[in-house]
Amino acid sequence: MNKEKLQKIKDELIKIFWVFLIGSIVGCIVETLVGIIFDHSFKIRQGLIYGPFIPVYGIGAVMYYFIVSKVKDVKKVFVCSMVLGGAIEYFCSYFQELCFGTVSWDYSNMFLNIGGRTSLLFCFCWGILGVLFVKFVLPLLQKIDIYIGNTQFKTITAILVGFMLFNIGISCLAGARQNERVQKIEANSKIDAFLDKHYPDRVMDKVYSNKMNRPKQRSLNHI
Repeated sequence: MNKEKLQKIKDELIKIFWVFLIGSIVGCIVETLVGIIFDHSFKIRQGLIYGPFIPVYGIGAVMYYFIVSKVKDVKKVFVCSMVLGGAIEYFCSYFQELCFGTVSWDYSNMFLNIGGRTSLLFCFCWGILGVLFVKFVLPLLQKIDIYIGNTQFKTITAILVGFMLFNIGISCLAGARQNERVQKIEANSKIDAFLDKHYPDRVMDKVYSNKMNRPKQRSLNHI
């Protein structure tokens, strides 16, 4: 692989990171506004311990960037975004429950839901977000190309990558450890003791104020 191709790969990875980062921040803003409108309360709904980030939206933005942005017809963009967004929402909910024993949303009481993890209404919302992404966000993301070669921009990106890797890592460890505490599993390592001291239940419950335990009995095919 020559230097030119390697540089293109590096530049593309930088852009993908920024798509994820921006999507995660926008997701936090959207979820906070939803809480204000429907719950009449101001709570910053975040998906990581540090900062206004919800990775589900970041993953969705990256998928939109790779797949939806290639679709030209608006109707097809909407349908593709509905399916893709619903699938991402479903599997993120599944893995959250699998790894941490909790979920951050449950649509069991909504019409045409799939296992309580996604629903027709929210798939519709994902479709709208996909259209907005292609129409307004994607053109802005193209402007990142102007800054990618800039040394300062690369330095800032490297710092943010390091921070996000730490943020995601510590959030996963702390979430998994809280799940162990719920199961009455004692700390059996220095890492467990560190997590118990710095990320106790009161801290985790404050950060993830909208998380909940799911009912034990539920059919994944429930619609």
